[in-house]
Amino acid sequence: MNKKISSLQNPTVKQFRLLQEKSRERRKTGLFPVEGVREIDLAVKGGYRIQTIFFSPEIIEVQKLNELLATFPSEAEQIEVSEEVYASLAYRGSSEGILALVESKQHTLKKLELSPNPLVLIAEAPEKPGNIGALLRTADAANVDAVIIANPKTDLYNPNIIRSSVGCVFTNTVAMGSTAEIITYLKENNIAIYCAALQASKSYHTCNYTESSAIVVGTEATGLSDEWLKASAQNIIIPMQGEIDSMNVSVAAGILIFEAKRQRDFK
Repeated sequence: MNKKISSLQNPTVKQFRLLQEKSRERRKTGLFPVEGVREIDLAVKGGYRIQTIFFSPEIIEVQKLNELLATFPSEAEQIEVSEEVYASLAYRGSSEGILALVESKQHTLKKLELSPNPLVLIAEAPEKPGNIGALLRTADAANVDAVIIANPKTDLYNPNIIRSSVGCVFTNTVAMGSTAEIITYLKENNIAIYCAALQASKSYHTCNYTESSAIVVGTEATGLSDEWLKASAQNIIIPMQGEIDSMNVSVAAGILIFEAKRQRDFK
């Protein structure tokens, strides 16, 4: 028989909200909330372990719920919550009646396994969850081998990143580290570094990305650090034809990554 919760003061409810709001709590417990059918499904497909499923039968159809629960690992605890409790837990405006607590993964460079001749997207010190989510969507669309975040400023399991990435935080291979660690890793693995930067740059489409390549982007405000520029095999630029000299980082990353994919014949 499923456990049922109808009180907003229930400790499990309070803990769930704390995990939504505090990255420190997510790091301490190794758990993070996920909302929505697609996102939970992608987490399962991405090899994440579902600890607890919360559902409101007043919101989600029983038949659909049973079909979904049958696809989730049997060891996941199932908790029925009232519509009021669910509303207090749901992060998004529109809701599907199902949430989960999921166990986080380790994203160290040591755990990163790349295929031969990889194409990697690297973002240095991205802060805005919306930009990080968009970068992950771009990486998923291009099926890059990995996304590496240098000097991370934001918790990867921030609810805004999960939402803005539409679950692509689970579909990508993601690693994190300091700029120095990542540069060392790339050089040890003979991966050429192409930095999106204004200085000493060549037009992005004139470079050859058919061999092992890392495309590196920085923030719109400060660009890339000197460490990256010194390590770069070639700085690349997207020629601008308007009045401004930069564009949104996820848009720029999409242009660069898909040029690399075009050269590789989208293999």
